[in-house]
Amino acid sequence: MPHKQSYCGIGQNPRKTIPFLHLCKPRPFLMSKVKTLGQFIIEKQTDFPYAKGELSRLLRDIGIAAKIVHREVNKAGLADILGDAGETNVQGESVKKLDVFANEQFIAALSVGGECCAIASEENEDIIPIDTPQSKNAKYVVAMDPLDGSSNIDVNVSVGTIFSIYRRVSLSGPGTVQDFMQRGTEQVAAGYIIYGSSTMLVYTTGKGVNGFTLDPSIGEFCLSHPNMQTAKSGKIYSINEGNYVHFPDGVKKYIKYCQEEDKATKRPYSSRYIGSAVADIHRNLINGGIYIYPTTASSPKGKLRLLYECNPIALIIEQAGGKATDGRHRILEQEIKTLHQRTPFFAGSADMVEMAGDFMSKYSG
Repeated sequence: MPHKQSYCGIGQNPRKTIPFLHLCKPRPFLMSKVKTLGQFIIEKQTDFPYAKGELSRLLRDIGIAAKIVHREVNKAGLADILGDAGETNVQGESVKKLDVFANEQFIAALSVGGECCAIASEENEDIIPIDTPQSKNAKYVVAMDPLDGSSNIDVNVSVGTIFSIYRRVSLSGPGTVQDFMQRGTEQVAAGYIIYGSSTMLVYTTGKGVNGFTLDPSIGEFCLSHPNMQTAKSGKIYSINEGNYVHFPDGVKKYIKYCQEEDKATKRPYSSRYIGSAVADIHRNLINGGIYIYPTTASSPKGKLRLLYECNPIALIIEQAGGKATDGRHRILEQEIKTLHQRTPFFAGSADMVEMAGDFMSKYSG
């Protein structure tokens, strides 16, 4: 008998079917086009001739903790992890259960990894020295806000993690407070993780900014936004206008400028404010815009913390071509005197930050 060709689609008209071997031939998985965070970090190790892989392992540890926090954020509505933990942090702010969880996970990952000798966290009044056999020769300290925008947790709005890495200045043993009293220009790496419609890790080592999106199907952060650059100017301003009456005159005048109609400068600009610094900064980094958190009557020194919020974000913004100031002076050059020191913060597209600074100089003395 003549050989009969097999077809997929049993019971269908043979004229409309496709040869079985052709249809069912496996397609090659294009893994060569995917670059994971781990692969990328290893490739970039040569940027740090003084390092022997410690910084790469430290960034890997942060990535692992981020995956665990991502998992809990995404199932928070199904678990008893939403809501207040019944206490306040050192800032006097209500601590959410997910804040506590994120803080514990990052501390655990950084402590076990052995590349970090001390941690400074928004949730802890003092530094957390790490004195383990693995960390006795650790070269780095990490400052972090484990869960930025925690007031948004209960309403399913994007939150994030911010981190900053410094080389220690103490000689040996557990880290000290002095290891953290360094200007932002001394950061060896900084980044943030945003837990939103997708989870992204964005970081810089002073050699440009790269973004990685978590692929849950393989459990890896994959390079999705190489060499991120922000626009020189934008059409978005992000500020909590509910505090308008308490803003400095320079900020009030700048807001009015943003709201005026002028076709030549494509105004009015759009007001977009989420209330999570990571989410607002991330949007403006991609689309162009300015983020402002100025002084107010209730926060005469500003509200955001210099060490573990403003410095890491400022380094990312500058590496992406933008600017970050306190309204007058460069953030990265500010002297740090205390762990939880606050500062006003203007960050984003260079032209917009410069103009906001001009308004501050002219109308705020």
